[in-house]
Amino acid sequence: MKIKGVIEVSIFFVETHTHLDLIKRNTEEVVKEAAEKRVTKMVTIGIDLESSKIALEFASRFAGVYAAIGFHPHEAKLLDAENLKELEKLAKKDKVVAIGETGLDYYWKHSTLPCQMEAFKKQINLARKLNLPLIIHDREAHQDTLKVLVEEAKGLKILLHCFSGDLDMAKVCIERGYYLGIGGVVTFNNAVKLRVVVKEVSLENLVLETDSPYLAPHPFRGKPNEPKYIPFIAERIAQLKGISVKEVAERTSVNSKEIFGI
Repeated sequence: MKIKGVIEVSIFFVETHTHLDLIKRNTEEVVKEAAEKRVTKMVTIGIDLESSKIALEFASRFAGVYAAIGFHPHEAKLLDAENLKELEKLAKKDKVVAIGETGLDYYWKHSTLPCQMEAFKKQINLARKLNLPLIIHDREAHQDTLKVLVEEAKGLKILLHCFSGDLDMAKVCIERGYYLGIGGVVTFNNAVKLRVVVKEVSLENLVLETDSPYLAPHPFRGKPNEPKYIPFIAERIAQLKGISVKEVAERTSVNSKEIFGI
């Protein structure tokens, strides 16, 4: 596989975390260019009610696009009874494959911590009610995130988006059967901790993501991110694990199917 040239036609990637509504380019072009780079399926993420509706709109327009809907911890303060009821209605629609992203963010604290915790638990309950996986946002809240998940989310499929923990945390997650989302950060020079995680844990627990338009991989760092950059992330994972990009693509695609059914 040549990242800067033609990608082997037998390789297909799944992008498990993009925000298509936040990419400031024509969405049709974004999806088309990703497909040209063999990124043939992607999950676009809702962070509140409006963006969740847009995610569903994109899923209905594009064959390879699926939706995850939920309230990001920044927007947790908005998840009242009425919005929760509306979220449940949306979650029952075709091509909704997960609840999220939801979780805890102790860095920005745009919603109070009690409010974040309440919204997190409400969405876990919704995922259980509808038998959907959870996409988890965890920023500087590792201990509480793991505590809530073990107490409230047993039996659910869990994906920790943009995994930022250390190897010890990764081992705990893997013991519980969770999946770890690996994005462009793995290509950053200062991402020593994440590279250790990627090198040491089984590929069976990893999936690919961009979190676009954020966190573009090297050599695009600082520029808007897009799903078409997934191959650069796969290439770095392959280098760290001493395997082929094709192996990374195939196994992470299987993992994505196990989580989302796509």
